[in-house]
Amino acid sequence: MDRYDPLRRRTIALVGLMGVGKSSVGRRLANALNLPFRDTDTEVEAAAGRSISDIFTELGEPAFREGERRVIARLLDHDPHVLATGGGAFMNPETRQLIKSRAVSVWLKTDLDVLARRVSRKPTRPLVADKDPLAVLQALAEARYPIYGEADVLVETGDAPHHHTVDQVIRTLTAYLEETPR
Repeated sequence: MDRYDPLRRRTIALVGLMGVGKSSVGRRLANALNLPFRDTDTEVEAAAGRSISDIFTELGEPAFREGERRVIARLLDHDPHVLATGGGAFMNPETRQLIKSRAVSVWLKTDLDVLARRVSRKPTRPLVADKDPLAVLQALAEARYPIYGEADVLVETGDAPHHHTVDQVIRTLTAYLEETPR
């Protein structure tokens, strides 16, 4: 048994605003823990046979969120893995309950200025298309932070390199799991 065994017993679900690093940190975390990595956005696109931008444009956000909920429910039936969720996934009460019952949730949080800089580099984000990224992120933070606060643990990432964030997530989860027997 190695020191990471307790972290491999349940799926680790990463939640937080767009641009916080759920996918890139998630991949590195999965690699560090020798767990599979799954990205909700990628899985939704594969299931729908179209991009998230197209889903938003053609079907609307409610259809996207419903597909996202179904995909997350399916993924949580798999063996433990690291799961990067979409920024709005945890807002759905049913999805949030699924994550709470079948995974340990980690809220990755960083300054909105850092996130605005990151998301402005990616034109594929439908919620910020043709809008001021900082204004959008401020509105999202106001609506979502109280719900993200229901995650099992919070990791403030700052603008640190992803490998620092991975170390921080591992330390925080290890401490949480030692304090909270399941």
